[in-house]
Amino acid sequence: MSFIATPELVAAVSNAGGLGILATGPLSPTQTREAIRRIRTLTDKPFGIGCTLMMPGAKENAEVALQEQVPVVNFSLGKGDWLVQRAHAYGGKVIATVVTEKHAISAEKSGVDALLVTGHEAAAHGGEVTSLVLIPAIRKVCSLPIIAAGGFGTGSGLVAALALGADAIAMGSRLAMTRESPVHARTKEMIGQRHVGDTIYSRNFDGLWCRVMDTPTARRATHRPVNLFTAAWRAMRVAHQLRQPIAKVVLGSLLKEPQTLRQLALFGAATEAIRLAIEEGNHDKGVQLIGQVQGLIDDVPTVQELFDRLLIEAAQCTQQVVTKVGRNEIG
Repeated sequence: MSFIATPELVAAVSNAGGLGILATGPLSPTQTREAIRRIRTLTDKPFGIGCTLMMPGAKENAEVALQEQVPVVNFSLGKGDWLVQRAHAYGGKVIATVVTEKHAISAEKSGVDALLVTGHEAAAHGGEVTSLVLIPAIRKVCSLPIIAAGGFGTGSGLVAALALGADAIAMGSRLAMTRESPVHARTKEMIGQRHVGDTIYSRNFDGLWCRVMDTPTARRATHRPVNLFTAAWRAMRVAHQLRQPIAKVVLGSLLKEPQTLRQLALFGAATEAIRLAIEEGNHDKGVQLIGQVQGLIDDVPTVQELFDRLLIEAAQCTQQVVTKVGRNEIG
């Protein structure tokens, strides 16, 4: 949700009864602090902050969130034990993003308060297993509240997630297609035209298995991985953009952890491509992260309209299921 989960969208989600989570990936610590304070001028409801811990600057952004006593911290791709301890000290909650049972068990042991379980259908970094199987598998081994992500954007999807053992759903792609979302109008139009199968799942875009919208540019971006020398050059640019010491980020990684350098470079190149698609609607150079649920999205409501509709759809779907079970029509 980088460049999408801005203070305005975060506040709109929280005001509508959800939990808005600020995306801090492309933000400096100063920008993160400003964004948090901006959210507090737009809502008095709980909200969260997201931190991808393996990215440069992520720990610094998390530190800002802890200093500002953000109600909820959501971390991914790293160990969050220290976040749990610090957040719990002021009464905050911590959500761990997981894609396997092993990760879920480890997160529960670390003391997190809930799990964001991300299935294969999700935009960006979903796991190898679909939500239909992953949610009950993790429910079987963990007692924590589960927020299901990956394939959700309708009232019937909410009912399905609850039936599988989840307690809530996350809807990144669906919320990207709301009026409060900053996604460019051209990109929103493209999402509305796409089908569920119009995505690419590759590890060559940002170095992790990642789902993006299928476009000619995305096909080129996912065709082959970057080499180490190109990675070093790109990593220097990333370090500069994130205001991180170039010698520490690039030279240190080159000498000690070449794979980390390559990962950083891919993240950096991907970040700019993502920004172009979202902010400028540029799909000649940009790439849009999107989930398979894009094929179920055909309008751009306000967040409040979306939430109201989903609750009505969920109630209707529940009644239909109850009726079918009562008539023995399922089987």
